[in-house]
Amino acid sequence: MWWSPDPRAILLPGELRINRSLHRALKRREFNFSYNRDFAGVIKNCARPRAGESGTWITDRMHEAYLDLHRLALAHSFECWHKNKLVGGMYGVWIGNVFFAESMFRKADNASKLVLVYAVNFLRQRQVKLIDIQIISQHLQSLGAVEISRREYLQLLKSNI
Repeated sequence: MWWSPDPRAILLPGELRINRSLHRALKRREFNFSYNRDFAGVIKNCARPRAGESGTWITDRMHEAYLDLHRLALAHSFECWHKNKLVGGMYGVWIGNVFFAESMFRKADNASKLVLVYAVNFLRQRQVKLIDIQIISQHLQSLGAVEISRREYLQLLKSNI
């Protein structure tokens, strides 16, 4: 199965917007961040049903498939820690200069936004040109995400993979 919405939401690393309150949260330095430190923990938390939802798209088979992709160094995670507890994270698949963000979670205020900022900076330093986020949300739009047509999206994939 291939999920291919039209329009498609993307975030260009150079277009990340950090508002004042998020900037203040970054300056407080109450969180620590890591890359690939706890992939299994991130996907486990992402697979939990969200408030008001009865299920998740991350089935046991999907969970195992992403763990296999992680072992093959194709799937990666970014973690947000508070007092040595995992409080936020995101994971996705990295191919060429594209990071396909699959899911994120938070257990603390701002944790998902902060881990996204960390991930974008990390990926930008490694020449990633496109972060695929599939579906737009108000939260992601406030950080600079935009929607593009499937045709534009496929052209970006062709030039960055």
